[in-house]
Amino acid sequence: MAAQNNAPLPDGLELAGYRIVKKIASGGFSIVYLAYDAEGNAVAIKEYLPSALALRQEGELIPAVSKNNLPVFRIGLKCFFEEGRALARISHPNVVSVLNFFRANETVYMVMAYESGHSLQEHIARQRAKGGRIGEAFIRQIFTQVLKGLREVHANQLLHLDLKPANIYLRTDGTPMLLDFGAARQTINTEALMLTPMYTPGFAAPELTVKTEPLGPWTDVYGIGASMFACMAGSPPQPADQRRKDDRMADHFNRLHLRYAPGLVELVRKALAVDPLQRPQSLFELQKGLQELPLPAAAAVPPAPAGGIFDRLRGLARRFGRTGTAPDTLQG
Repeated sequence: MAAQNNAPLPDGLELAGYRIVKKIASGGFSIVYLAYDAEGNAVAIKEYLPSALALRQEGELIPAVSKNNLPVFRIGLKCFFEEGRALARISHPNVVSVLNFFRANETVYMVMAYESGHSLQEHIARQRAKGGRIGEAFIRQIFTQVLKGLREVHANQLLHLDLKPANIYLRTDGTPMLLDFGAARQTINTEALMLTPMYTPGFAAPELTVKTEPLGPWTDVYGIGASMFACMAGSPPQPADQRRKDDRMADHFNRLHLRYAPGLVELVRKALAVDPLQRPQSLFELQKGLQELPLPAAAAVPPAPAGGIFDRLRGLARRFGRTGTAPDTLQG
């Protein structure tokens, strides 16, 4: 995704009843701000501002859009507005809650609930920094919930199309929430085909890189598989356009077999099939496969070695019985 070179809205700006506090994220498609509503509740406000089509200088509020870019900018604006309206109808604990959307500064803003936590991408990076790995139980628990939320999105005629760990948010209680539907489009809106597709190399399905191939639930299945792979391997899969020419994923899957249950690795392999017809064709199919995997065998508890803790406790008990006084280490 292209970098966002536009100047953000100034801190402290009042906008449609919200007070902007600061910019918290940006990308080629939008800028996201932390803000407060009239009651003092924290919200996140996402501003439609594609850097390839619009330019906003420091101190300005309204972006400049050239006459050549205006038709595509307006189509994207309409899609963003329709997307906000569709997401506002979704009420699911694993999907970001859209509270409001409004027009201002000749663009559109989406108001979302703000929650404390961190992204799955940050979680992966922290585990790598510590030299650890993400456990299978965590992966299964997180993605079972993510799939439940994404199924609700699909039921509302939306595809996400930019699924990756950076767009999966972990609340402070550990529950996941799907974020950033900036690439989402109404699947029945043919006008959206005029927009340049937005995707992240490594996480994007092969059909996202070719304009003539149809998109569907199987496209988001690939994104889920890529996100699970990133949790297991610590890095994204090989980009899809490279896989079409020289697929080197087999070696990666062989290494994963050394650390994760075969069933989980095979499920991720199927979700990451280059051919869309070889993947699970629906989120339900993928979720069913994930939930039906046998639970990992519990590690056996080794017997206590001779002279171990139990022997020492028995020795203390005998001493206590002879003297009638507990040793210092047991007093208090």
